[in-house]
Amino acid sequence: MNKSQPLPASDAAQSELSIETVRAAADRIGDAIVHTPLLKSQTLSSIAGAEIWLKFENLQFTAAYKERGALNALLHLTEEQRSKGVIAASAGNHSQGLSYHGTRLGVPVTIVMPRTTPTVKVMQTESVGGNVVLEGETFDDAYAHALKLEQEMGLTFIHPFDDPIVASGQGTVALEMLEQESDFDCLVVPIGGGGLISGMATVAKALNPDIEIIGVQAALFPSMYAHVKGKQMDCGGDTLAEGIAVKAPGKFTSGVIAELVDDILLVEENALENAVSLLLQIEKTVVEGAGAAGLAAVLANPDRFAGKKIGLVLCGGNIDTRLLANVLLRDLARSGRLARLRIQLQDRPGALFKVMREFDEHNVNIIEIYHQRIFTGLPAKGLITDIECEARDRDQLDSLIAALQARGYAVSLVELN
Repeated sequence: MNKSQPLPASDAAQSELSIETVRAAADRIGDAIVHTPLLKSQTLSSIAGAEIWLKFENLQFTAAYKERGALNALLHLTEEQRSKGVIAASAGNHSQGLSYHGTRLGVPVTIVMPRTTPTVKVMQTESVGGNVVLEGETFDDAYAHALKLEQEMGLTFIHPFDDPIVASGQGTVALEMLEQESDFDCLVVPIGGGGLISGMATVAKALNPDIEIIGVQAALFPSMYAHVKGKQMDCGGDTLAEGIAVKAPGKFTSGVIAELVDDILLVEENALENAVSLLLQIEKTVVEGAGAAGLAAVLANPDRFAGKKIGLVLCGGNIDTRLLANVLLRDLARSGRLARLRIQLQDRPGALFKVMREFDEHNVNIIEIYHQRIFTGLPAKGLITDIECEARDRDQLDSLIAALQARGYAVSLVELN
């Protein structure tokens, strides 16, 4: 039965975050969200040297946990607020969750996005009923315009993370996890603005004060990490984890995090890429960069988590398919299964054929060949050949390279960063 019903205005005025507000949120949103599975991964546990449990929030209808907090906020609205509608600034999962449940409840939803937002995100939000307004070049521009429209149109602004009502909704993730498995040593949770980890830490510490709460941020956007630790650190860059790429941490959430979160770890881009790839290959589940951040942190810090029972939240699965393809191919390259070899040759008949024989003898498949005669530092009779190839593993590739070098070829492997 769908139990999602608005609360009286007196309850809507409650502004604290506690285990009680999270439990009330769980009752309020009821079956209007997916009660996602929590499953142990035997293979990832073996790789990590720890017991890994995955909470599949990427299986929500809009593929992200953000639905929980958005719906909780919508159900706090008075009838007058519901009739006028709500507004938010978001180019991500909050916009889709708010639009989907707003449409379902008959509440008009306006989402302000920067003009630079990818068309696919605009279309996804509109497809679930949101009215998208494009304004400004940055999120800050969109946020300022949303606040302006809030006043001009009498709308109710729903913040994506810095709101105890929203955080209470997000905390229902932990409530479900700890009902499914009660004896975790630690929960490892991605941090953007801090709404998810604030709600989850509130629940976990109330139910088990000894449980360790570890936050994770992309190294390119260490905003909460720097704030909590009192450091000055730059934020910016093209991170795979755009869902947690927040430059300014929430004021409310940073206070909760400082009190309840035991540590925050930073993860590099290659670790995020590896985690996304592993989850697809091993668990057959698609996650975005932010959704893979917890696993990335565990694998990057094996001594920190060795032997522990760990709960990870796969918080979202909204990743562009072309980007996902790039991540998977780059992972194959790092493992040695795909490679680009740069070989110096003399520009004479049969030179390339002799090289091809080595590839054939080592059973390495050639995908593409690129000759460069002009833009090189070699003599006029020399050339550079880049050969993209596919090997069984790194050992097979290394054997081919060694054989080519033994025959006098100058060979280099074009490495990824």
